[in-house]
Amino acid sequence: MTLKVGAHVSISGSKVSSDPETPPHGNLADAVFRQTQFGGNCGQIFTHSPQVWQDPDVGDEEATQFREGTARDLDGPWVIHTSYLVNLCTPKAGLREKSLDSMQKEVDAAHQLDIPYVNVHLGAHTGAGVEGGLDNAASVIDDIDVPDDVTILIESDAGSGTKLGGDFEHLAAVIDRTTTEIDVCIDTAHAFAAGYDLSSADAVDEAVAEFDDVVGLDHLQCIHLNDSKHECGTNKDEHAHIGEGYIGDEGMERIVNHPALADVPFVLETPTEDGRGFAWNIERVRELRHD
Repeated sequence: MTLKVGAHVSISGSKVSSDPETPPHGNLADAVFRQTQFGGNCGQIFTHSPQVWQDPDVGDEEATQFREGTARDLDGPWVIHTSYLVNLCTPKAGLREKSLDSMQKEVDAAHQLDIPYVNVHLGAHTGAGVEGGLDNAASVIDDIDVPDDVTILIESDAGSGTKLGGDFEHLAAVIDRTTTEIDVCIDTAHAFAAGYDLSSADAVDEAVAEFDDVVGLDHLQCIHLNDSKHECGTNKDEHAHIGEGYIGDEGMERIVNHPALADVPFVLETPTEDGRGFAWNIERVRELRHD
């Protein structure tokens, strides 16, 4: 089994040099360079600021540099994370249309960049109810023209308020209701906050078995590997350094070595604080791995 571990890296900055021997200076192609600097071999990006409605703006040369750099320097895969404004579960027609348009542009960008996955939160039902929200999410997904080489991943949530995705059953329900082939990304901090204990080897084994029973491990294509600053079941989403939160070393060690998870790409969204960032956390994952 090959350890695939990397970080969510920024693409902000100026344009990349056309000289492949010159380190890039901060656009989409720079994500490859930054990933190698952190010691990662796969990863995740936003194609634009996640706080606004904005279309990906990827030029042909930039896309070529990204694809060539990835093939040359990384094992892959990359994941595109959609805007935080996207809400698949919304009952509001205007927000649904904006979310659908944004999703369409993200899957098209993924196709352009040879990125196999687009990751999205289900969002909040805001009064439509759980069943109504799940129906809405499936409806939006089925209205997207997804390229054959791209798969939408629905991400697990911490489960606060009317947000859906905190229960494995929510993920399974959307898979069952959509005619589109979709898969899942589990965020360990979110799952922990939603009440799935991951703080011991036995707890991880139980959670993995439950996921397999409810959703199916064949649908798990990515893991956002994050520790949690808050206790299990608090519904509070705040990430901690690997092994430094309430999941801790034992839980993290079992996650990265569990035979059903060990070959799944691990993408870190850990904080940069206390003098430690992605490089420290990626190295910590490698230390916990038994290969």
